Amino acid sequence: MDERDGQLQAALLEWYAAEGRDLAWRRTRDPYAVLVSEIMLQQTQVSRVEPRFEAWLRRWPTVDALAEASPADLLGEWSGLGYNSRALRLHAAAREIAAHGWPDTEAGLRALPGIGDYTAAAVAAFAFGLQAAAVDTNQVRVLDRWDAALGRSPREVRRRALELVPPEAPDAWNHALMDLGATICQARAAACDRCPMATWCLSAGLVDPQAERAMRGKPGGGAGARPQRFEDTQRYVRGRIVAALVERGSVERDALVDAIPDGIEPARVASALTSLVADGLVDQGPEGLLSLPR
Repeated sequence: MDERDGQLQAALLEWYAAEGRDLAWRRTRDPYAVLVSEIMLQQTQVSRVEPRFEAWLRRWPTVDALAEASPADLLGEWSGLGYNSRALRLHAAAREIAAHGWPDTEAGLRALPGIGDYTAAAVAAFAFGLQAAAVDTNQVRVLDRWDAALGRSPREVRRRALELVPPEAPDAWNHALMDLGATICQARAAACDRCPMATWCLSAGLVDPQAERAMRGKPGGGAGARPQRFEDTQRYVRGRIVAALVERGSVERDALVDAIPDGIEPARVASALTSLVADGLVDQGPEGLLSLPR
């Protein structure tokens, strides 16, 4: 690590100590609580996760308690967070941990069912204090801008990220990078005048989000393009089906459309139901009775 990297580390950690977000899951090193938060935070906003995280831990305060819960109860508690299959992946990991104990390495965490590279690194750093780089989209963007090296391969980004993790503060460092990307070095704008890293950043004052999107192969769409409404997505319909089953316990297949009070077209309901059954999120009995898995 060169002198510039050392200056980057010191400046960012000092900024984080003063400006870092105070989030419930950052006040604990309990690996179970950390794992729950990381699974919930996948593609879900922090503001939506906070109250659900605390409610979840009140209901299932330990990994053993979660392991003994039924999938239907988990899906009921998860309903509204979206991507319901995450709840089942969390359940599978909890059962493995309850049976065999917590792995004490990043590789061991990665071997748990449903746990990928990012989540394994996050639990390793935040719960166990291991020198791991939890590389999310915020980290990728910030690291690339610092080095003016947009478009590096995932392997190169991970190597650079791990190179910068201070062994004495892997948790604070990873949280700091996330917060910088979420609040200052954002995808659509960069407040370089407020950034604690501007002195050493090779992109300071030069950030062009539109050019970045083009380099990453993610065009922002034409001038007249309109983003798809969430209500028009299959994810929305899947969520409404799960919510109906949480409320009613079970529903006959022929009555499912009437059980969803949103006027969704039957064809969309049928398509979403097929995918839910295939993913193991809905059970379909021999008489066409639908329910959450038990």
